[in-house]
Order: sequence, then structure tokens, then C-alpha cells
Amino acid sequence: MSEISTNQPFGTPTWIDLGVPDLDRAKAFYRALFGWEYEQVPTASGPLALCLLRGRRVAALRPVSAADVEGESWWHPYLATDDCDGAVRRITDSGGTLLAPPSDLADLARTAVVADPVGARFSLWQGRTQPGCELVNEPCTLVRNDLASPAPEPARRFYSDVFGFTLDGNDAVPDLDFTFLRRPDGHEIGGIFGTPQATASRWQTVFEVADTDELVTLARGAGGAADAPEDAPYGRMAAITDPFGTAFSVITRPPVRPTSSVPSAA
Repeated sequence: MSEISTNQPFGTPTWIDLGVPDLDRAKAFYRALFGWEYEQVPTASGPLALCLLRGRRVAALRPVSAADVEGESWWHPYLATDDCDGAVRRITDSGGTLLAPPSDLADLARTAVVADPVGARFSLWQGRTQPGCELVNEPCTLVRNDLASPAPEPARRFYSDVFGFTLDGNDAVPDLDFTFLRRPDGHEIGGIFGTPQATASRWQTVFEVADTDELVTLARGAGGAADAPEDAPYGRMAAITDPFGTAFSVITRPPVRPTSSVPSAA
């Protein structure tokens, strides 16, 4: 378990949200999966449903039109910064694209939406009253974000240039085109997969759960879809799709975690 009460170091995945065309249905689905409760916060762009676990904020759901979620849908990651405007300049100077300029999200944070050179979207999060996810690395919370891309090398250069990440291979998955992303202090914040069959570059989200097999049953019963669970090097995983087509994964990690166990945004 990790409790977060201060802003994370630069580049750390620190917050996630999801745009949904039916907020009530989305709340019911994720409550069935994760036991989340909700707190509604008004913002300039509309109401934001903050997802709560034991009263701590762990994610957000935001209403969008059905047209906005046509095609593939993914949980949207936010990378931490102490200077949102300055980080945008670094991103555009390094070949990234500004999609939505810096703005204040109520009193929670200053944010901006960007894309890396291979088209993967993410946002920046300069925490104010909200440092980001307040719980991670425990069941029903964020545990990991990875970028999958058919063209990984420009992405690797970009994240190294902008955030100072180092790139390391992973001996546990020698057959995969995969590199860890590590902050300058050595902390692993995620990784980049070279995925030739991918149709687009996407940041992917993994939630920790207590029992992957049970979660698959819950997802199917709540109106979603789920692949059969599989054992992976770091735990038992399954791919889940919510009722709106949003793809994410869940993992149950072993009680004794290896040195390179699946870390989260903390």
C-alpha cells in the first residue's frame, strides 16, 4: 500500500481519469469492480466525479459525448510536474504536440493535454489541493502505466529528453521489445512496449486487484467484457473492457514481490 499526500517527482504518473458518455452507468460499473464511491466536483468544463476508496481520491470520471469515445478508449494518465507551463515548453521543444493549453482544474491542479511524437496522449498534473492519486499499489487502485507503440524508438528518445528518464531492458521478458522508464533517482515509473500490431500508440493502465479471477467475473456481470486470466512474470493478469469500450488491465501480484515487481505511480 502507498498513501500519497504530496506532489510526485517530475514525470511520475500521478493521476488518471476517464471520459464516459453515461456517468451514472460508469459509476455503477466501477463501483461493482472496485467498490469505489464518488464525490462530485464542479469544474469549468462540467462536473467531475472523483473516485474514492476509503474516502481517498484514486481517479476521476468525467462526462463526454458519445462521439468523443468512438473507437478505442483508454484511461488517461497525467504525469507530475511542478511547472505545467514550463513542462509544456519542454514537450513541444522535444517534438511533442500541445492539444489543450495549461488551465486550472478547479482548485485541484493545473493541467494540460499533450501528445508525444508517436501520437500517444497524456496530460500534465501540477498538483494544488490534489497531489494526484492518494492511494496506489493496493487492490482497487492504480499500479502501473505502460506505453505501447508500433514505433517505440521516437517515444523512448522523447521521454528521456523531456523527463530525464533512463531506459533499461527487462531480462524477465527477453522476447518482448520492452524498456523500463526510470526517473533520475532510479525509481521505475513504467515502460515502453514496441508493439508492431498496434494501430496507434497508447498509454495503458493497470489496476491492482486482490483476485484477478473474481474481478473477471465481476466485470462480465456488470456489463463489461474480460479475457481469461493469465499468469505473467509479475502476477496474474486479465484484460478488461468496460461497457463503453475502455480497455485496461488488472493484476494480482504475489505476496512476496520481486525486485522489479510491477510498480506504480508512487
